[in-house]
Amino acid sequence: MDIVQSVREIVAQQLSRDVSEIGDETNLDESGYDSLDVLETIFAIEEKFNIRVPVDANDPAVKSLKTVGDIIGLVEQALLKRMPA
Repeated sequence: MDIVQSVREIVAQQLSRDVSEIGDETNLDESGYDSLDVLETIFAIEEKFNIRVPVDANDPAVKSLKTVGDIIGLVEQALLKRMPA
């Protein structure tokens, strides 16, 4: 499972853009993302990876997500927590 590519595909779909236009440094605000878009992306990620990403609309972590790379990091953390020690 390629986490980076999967997240890029989800973000591209949310933005109605080609995945080739989405990179780790793609700025969410500059791309037109708002907090609702971030939450919809999180829901899609949770479904795709069968994980729980611990953020909600009132969570300050949502506002700290500035780039696609930030979302990828959030997914990687959630996947690590799911793995047995």
